[in-house]
Amino acid sequence: MTVPGRHTRLRAECVRLLDRGRTVTEVAALLECNPVTVRAAVHRFEEGGLDVLPDAPRPGRPARILGTQDRAELTDLLDASAAAGITWTSPALRDWLRDEWGVETSAYWLWELLRRDGFRWKRTRDSIRHQADPVLQQAARAELEDLRPCGRPPTPANVT
Repeated sequence: MTVPGRHTRLRAECVRLLDRGRTVTEVAALLECNPVTVRAAVHRFEEGGLDVLPDAPRPGRPARILGTQDRAELTDLLDASAAAGITWTSPALRDWLRDEWGVETSAYWLWELLRRDGFRWKRTRDSIRHQADPVLQQAARAELEDLRPCGRPPTPANVT
């Protein structure tokens, strides 16, 4: 038995509520949808019955990364990377998937799939602070002090 999709249930609920005497406006308010959606569901039902309520098949090649096994492996990879301190961007992960698994997808679609699986993304910051050499920093500060005009006090940002 296949589980009906969200739109199928919505259309069936529209027909059921209208059959119980509700108006189109009331049904739209109850189901939090547009009245046009309610009317379209009724017209669909009147033309073909229950068989036409489900969505029609989508055209095009099905996505190759939608499999639960692939997504579970990808989840394990991202969890292991996070534990190791490795940060992935959507384009970098897309390139890795293309090179390692032969999966072609857009960075946006990959982001959407991972968002559906509960992953969250945030903007990364480029910083070289961790690579700064304290000795070179002190030498640069001393050089700047030599360039300061006479009698001018150092600014708070330059005080160490």
